[in-house]
Amino acid sequence: MANRPNSRPPADVERIRQAINAALDKKDTEGRVVGNAKFGVYAFYDYDGEPIYVGQTSERLRTRIRRHLTNQRTDAVAMSVLDPFEVADIAMWPLFDLEGKSPTDPAVKAQLAASEFSVYQAALAVSRFHAILNEKVISVPAGGVPDLGPPSIRARIIPDDIYALRVHPDIRVARRATTIATLARVISERQVSKGLRTTLLTQARHEAAGPARDMMGNDDGYYYSYVGLVEATLTEHEAGCGCAVELPEDDPDSGMTCRTERHELAYEFELTERSR
Repeated sequence: MANRPNSRPPADVERIRQAINAALDKKDTEGRVVGNAKFGVYAFYDYDGEPIYVGQTSERLRTRIRRHLTNQRTDAVAMSVLDPFEVADIAMWPLFDLEGKSPTDPAVKAQLAASEFSVYQAALAVSRFHAILNEKVISVPAGGVPDLGPPSIRARIIPDDIYALRVHPDIRVARRATTIATLARVISERQVSKGLRTTLLTQARHEAAGPARDMMGNDDGYYYSYVGLVEATLTEHEAGCGCAVELPEDDPDSGMTCRTERHELAYEFELTERSR
């Protein structure tokens, strides 16, 4: 039976999937296909160039990244921690030296954990918010932490014409507001970790400092109100249940100044680089 016209995904979705495959098929300097690495670390970036998610895999970079971005069979997507729509670029650090080894080998696990931590710290260092959307904090591993340097591959997965449409603040605000609402609903209906609440706050900061702020003409008052609302709600919850929400510490080198009083209902969040 011939495929019905509506049995295929929309044309723009097919083109994005083709771009994802093209990125995964890229080769490193030694001619190895990066997406075929069984072990590796990856990072996703949004339309502002912000790092938004870091992960590791022992099932092949191609498999794990496609699972995140195409068929939504990951906890991060299912819980609305990560919206695949917001991923514009991907970066990959393949660990070809681990090929042929068992994923259960403690030495392999340790190298994977250390490599993920290295990429995670590098992502935090370049983030405007000194925070990304991972629900779980990637802890300092035992032993040394390698400096992986730049990724073997960093590629845009959104074709130029589709990128020009999706980058518009109105589109991004609508999408991110839906993601925030869905994540808030998940939190309200389940017993969740404090990390998921921290992710909600990070989502709100991304929304208010990025597309929403652009839509409002860089209105600082809107920014403070939006983030303050989410912060106040989470802080009030914290005071009632004792489950602390993790907030970024003062970091003058990050381009931001954060001043936190843990049991106040107001949170002041200032960008020192107003023009960004």
